[in-house]
Amino acid sequence: MELRQLEYFAAICKEMHFSRAAENLCTTQSNLSQQIKFLENELGLPLFDRIGKRIKLTDAGKILLEQSHSILEHVDYAKRAISDLKRMEGGRLDIGILPGDGDLLFDALLIDFHKTYPKLSISVTETTDVYEQVLNGTRDLGVTTVPLKPDDNISIIPLFHEEFALAIRTDHPLAKSKAIPFDQLQQLKMVMFGSGHQITKVIQSCCQEKGIAIDNPIVTSTLSTLMSLVGQGIGASILPQMLLDYMNNENIVAVKLLNPTPSQDICILYRTDKFMGQASKLFIKELQSFLQNVMNHTSRSLG
Repeated sequence: MELRQLEYFAAICKEMHFSRAAENLCTTQSNLSQQIKFLENELGLPLFDRIGKRIKLTDAGKILLEQSHSILEHVDYAKRAISDLKRMEGGRLDIGILPGDGDLLFDALLIDFHKTYPKLSISVTETTDVYEQVLNGTRDLGVTTVPLKPDDNISIIPLFHEEFALAIRTDHPLAKSKAIPFDQLQQLKMVMFGSGHQITKVIQSCCQEKGIAIDNPIVTSTLSTLMSLVGQGIGASILPQMLLDYMNNENIVAVKLLNPTPSQDICILYRTDKFMGQASKLFIKELQSFLQNVMNHTSRSLG
């Protein structure tokens, strides 16, 4: 049994059509059929039932397909690992993050990381589907909230616990308060992200807990617009305390929310069954160090 034959077999199973599989593999249909015939002769059982122009996997074919996926994944892992060893600073890293986190976690970090590893190509995408995209292999790493029931193939590295605060213009009467009850938000005009944003989901959960509602908020999709609206006194918002401290906008103050204090846990996600290159390992290390520096800076500023 040859690796090429397994690759041919898997390609046919993906298309369930010999001619389309042959086209995808840049080979002839006759060569493809011949290789599958060799494979069937070696195994002593047919892999496909031929029903007119259609094909269907036999029980033997189903077993081989399951094992083929595992074999081909291990081969791909080995190839990537060897390639990674040959060029430690090269390659590509695709990261998914929650909308808004780029302003806190990635703007400054990416500049320093690129200066240190200029040959590494990095793509950072803001999305509300971070977990799903890491799970399906679209992203190498994900920075998001800790999932409640992660898939067995997902590994989690905790990053930090963040609390949310009321962001409000400095001349608002509440700006002088150190803390306010959460249900007092009913009396404010609010500026918020859309319903699909993770921050909005946390706020809505707290509203349900208190049995209150935030009526007719102004909705925006970008953090810069949200901060501008708050800074102009159009409305107040709820944002991560760490983000507000880091941005240090002179027109906006953060007021602690009590009973409850909205919060969430942030982590890095990656697939354990997918090769983690040196680029991913380096980035995780740099992100952890960067966050530690941010937290130390915030602590000194508050002190």
